[in-house]
Amino acid sequence: MSEALVQELRQRIVQEGKNLGDGILKIDSLLNHQLDTRLIMGCGEEIARRFADKNVTRILTAEVSGIAPAMAAGFAMGVPVVYARKTKPVTMFGPIFLETAPSHTKGMEVNLMVSAEFLPPNERILIIDDFLASGKTLKSLARMVLSAQCELVGIAAVVEKTFESGRELLSSYGVPIEALVQITSMDNGKIVVAGVE
Repeated sequence: MSEALVQELRQRIVQEGKNLGDGILKIDSLLNHQLDTRLIMGCGEEIARRFADKNVTRILTAEVSGIAPAMAAGFAMGVPVVYARKTKPVTMFGPIFLETAPSHTKGMEVNLMVSAEFLPPNERILIIDDFLASGKTLKSLARMVLSAQCELVGIAAVVEKTFESGRELLSSYGVPIEALVQITSMDNGKIVVAGVE
């Protein structure tokens, strides 16, 4: 992903994003409902580039909105992508890893479940999600990685809301944390994106 594509992503968020209040950013035309496939594949390539030296063997994300950027990065890296389920399907049996995380958009705690067979020990895991905000969902995924006796090698997000301090919450893991776009404020109905005049 070139700097031009990162700048395009920033501009599209400014133009098409909607500030719904309470720190909720709607970017449904790009990522959270409709997917701009060219842009998302570019995001995956850029995440893969930033973590190229980490020898990632598996990517972990949470359904639903994390799947697209995680899959794009997984494709670029040539590694499998595992996504935590929020409801347990009948096909999920045997040992599972279970964590809970608060959902900002749903306004409640959600379960995150992964079958143990898809998180075998000693994998080198990169966690990817659409947003880094409070960091609580990403922290739940990080706990899952450690429970699985895997190594967390990095955390990536397409968009970071820096004013929600999620990066600080995750800093104790001592791994690189990357976000392609940083939103520095959503006060007074505005969306302020770093790098956009």
